[in-house]
Amino acid sequence: MKPLLPALFLGLGLSTATITPAAAYPVDCAILLCLSGGWPASAECAHARAVFIRRITPWPIEPPLQIWNCPMRASFRGQQRPIERLYDIAFRADVPLADLSLPEVSAGLIPVDAQADVDISDAAFDFVRSIRVFEITYQQRRNSDGDCNSWGTVYMGSYGEQGDYSRRRSSISAVPEASDFGIPASCGNYWHRSVFVEWRDYEGTYGHEEVHY
Repeated sequence: MKPLLPALFLGLGLSTATITPAAAYPVDCAILLCLSGGWPASAECAHARAVFIRRITPWPIEPPLQIWNCPMRASFRGQQRPIERLYDIAFRADVPLADLSLPEVSAGLIPVDAQADVDISDAAFDFVRSIRVFEITYQQRRNSDGDCNSWGTVYMGSYGEQGDYSRRRSSISAVPEASDFGIPASCGNYWHRSVFVEWRDYEGTYGHEEVHY
């Protein structure tokens, strides 16, 4: 897919030299497209990535991709391949701006059935299901008696087959190695709080970001 990105972006008038206002398309459609392509260099993808990361920047922590805010059904054209559909969805020039002005959804108000409005079970959309968000809190210290006390919680957010987002309790051992989190070998004062997000693009290339707070 990556070799096709520059040509497709240019064909859509979205070269890095062309700056399109963010309001001209639903940002979640842009996130969907840019994430699939490994965040290629463009003004649109830079904005999409910034929103993707801002959503996991406390507080509150939101799903970084809110696929239910991207009107995929409106762009579906019969026999299109999934990747063709992605480009059509994200940057259609023939959709009135009023139809693209979709509200942000607060993480606390997302209904349990919030998901893509078309079938995305195709393997081409595995990059959506690859996204995982880890909320990590860990503390370690030695008390006055010399005992090593530690406490930690991890919550993991992930996406289901149709892009529905869920959050559940996880474990310290589930935190990916790419995270800055690591339990010290010796018992000293240690405090870690962060939100870590990982993903794989359409070709399976791994990416991640971590926000400390």
